[in-house]
Amino acid sequence: MATRIAFHRRRSEAAPNSLDIARDTFTLLVTGPHPLSLNCRLFAGLPDEQIPLDEVRDRLLARRCPQTTRDAVWAHLVLRSRTEGATWTVAAVGVALPALTSVATILSNRFAGDPADVHAEVLRGFLAALPIIDLRPPRIMLRLRWAAYRSGYDALTEALASPTPVAPSFRSTPPHAPSGHPDLVLARAVADGILTPTEATLIGATRLEEVSVADWAARHQTGEWAVYKARKRAELRLAAYLRDGAAESDPTDPLTDQVTTSLALARPATPAHRQRESSPSVSAQDTETDPSHVSKGHPKSGVQSCGTHPHSVPSEVSRCS
Repeated sequence: MATRIAFHRRRSEAAPNSLDIARDTFTLLVTGPHPLSLNCRLFAGLPDEQIPLDEVRDRLLARRCPQTTRDAVWAHLVLRSRTEGATWTVAAVGVALPALTSVATILSNRFAGDPADVHAEVLRGFLAALPIIDLRPPRIMLRLRWAAYRSGYDALTEALASPTPVAPSFRSTPPHAPSGHPDLVLARAVADGILTPTEATLIGATRLEEVSVADWAARHQTGEWAVYKARKRAELRLAAYLRDGAAESDPTDPLTDQVTTSLALARPATPAHRQRESSPSVSAQDTETDPSHVSKGHPKSGVQSCGTHPHSVPSEVSRCS
């Protein structure tokens, strides 16, 4: 797509586009005392005489014209374009103009920018196919038309996906906040000294990547219960940091909300083999897991939107369904 022209450049309304220029040039070729003609004696189904190319085009468009005649004429036009160049390339474009104009109209109806840009890409696709189109299979013109359509469609798709212009001049709109990767929030917390790199890795793996605490503990050669406690302490600090600091600085940041939701959805569960044991340190931490300290209180927070109380959700990799 390196050869694509700029789609949001506005031109003068009076300036002709590429298909207009092709039509006017073809008209010059077929008017006057010596119009560019085709020896139709070579083609079954056409009169045995020299016929100007604009009349040949009209005959090919007629419903009663056999497909074999159309293919024979188009094979002749393509071969002359390949061997003789400019004049017969313009002739091929002129004979194809009804199809090219139809394609350009269909595509530009979906485009709010300058339709001349789409028309140029339609013509470019047709010209690019002339030297390479296989002349042995039938329906040569139909395949040339589809080559033109694909070129125009690709250009239209690229134009529709480009940044939206903003007044008064055409500049790209400011980028949206990064999305799709909560690790950016964890990295921010590490940079601000809220989490250690190990704590950030632990939260990311067990909350966001569906790695169980048992697997993480075994991989790092530490006790499962110690991992639960370490993660719980880190999550409390991270939740307070997001609620009181990062969320206030950028309330529209989707990463902040996503990580806060993941942390607030679940209360870390006690491993099965330690459920009946009590620990002074764990009991002290349990008093800190009041939902008001972990989850957002705003009705639009992730926990509120799920309609699920944090204590009712399993601890491992809780998700908002």
